[in-house]
Amino acid sequence: MGCDGGTIPTRDELVRLKQKPEKVDRDVELSARWRHCALTQQELRAPIVSCELGRLYNKEAVIEYLLNKAAATSDVASHIRSLKDVCELKLTENTSYDRSCLGKADTYVDTQASQYICPIAGLEMNGRHKFVFLWKNGFVCSERSLKEVPDAVHQEWGKDYDKDDVIEINGSKEGIEELRKKMEFRRAQAKAEKKAKKRDRAEAAVNGDVCEEPVAKVKKQKQAKSDTRQKNGMVKSTAAAAAVSGSSGLGSGTVAEARAALKQSSKFKTVAQDPSASKTMKSLFSSSAKPRDKDQSAHWITYNPYHYAG
Repeated sequence: MGCDGGTIPTRDELVRLKQKPEKVDRDVELSARWRHCALTQQELRAPIVSCELGRLYNKEAVIEYLLNKAAATSDVASHIRSLKDVCELKLTENTSYDRSCLGKADTYVDTQASQYICPIAGLEMNGRHKFVFLWKNGFVCSERSLKEVPDAVHQEWGKDYDKDDVIEINGSKEGIEELRKKMEFRRAQAKAEKKAKKRDRAEAAVNGDVCEEPVAKVKKQKQAKSDTRQKNGMVKSTAAAAAVSGSSGLGSGTVAEARAALKQSSKFKTVAQDPSASKTMKSLFSSSAKPRDKDQSAHWITYNPYHYAG
């Protein structure tokens, strides 16, 4: 076989075996998932958000993705349609985490150190322990604290929280598939409820029931607000008139006349046009024909409510 020199070949040298898949270092994998944005692979920085599948993103990156989806290089966030599909996380900072050693060749870097920890159990959020959050408020804690100290978690989540709203962060493939099924079920349920509301609104319109459109409701609310402001303005003007009349030494009868005149002033553009208003009442407003002092009069060219030709 050409084995000159007395060499003896082994089986590995004669038979080509199937190569085993290359194994990824676990520390590198955990660092990529728990310290970097799943969308841009940049380092995570506050504010941090998570989707319904438990992946971590920079909020800034999600906004840029929603503004320009065509520029996305992967479909990892294809299920995110708007900011309503992500939840901003409430994370607890790790005070002992030192960022100064990152990027230095002559210093030891602890790969298991994490910037965030569980506020109850004190476990570092580095992928070695399971972490969960509640979709309604975004409070993050470890799964161990949820099992061992549930009362402390209930202070943030509430005792009557829905278990379907608890989402595991960076879960396994099986866990992500289960979360995807829950997400699709919630979206289908919300879509069905929206269609049912439209159908009920259409049936009410056909039957002749009162069914106001959203635009009409908004207009009605704006009209109600403007009416309330006008009423408040009339009340303030009444109080001001009463204060002025009281400070000028007028009696209580004059205040009553002022209030009565203000109620009827809506029929006229100004109080001066109201024949039933007294001279004292008319003198309180700028529309009065009573002569003003020279320092309150303007030049005939400029416009001023205190200037009158007569």
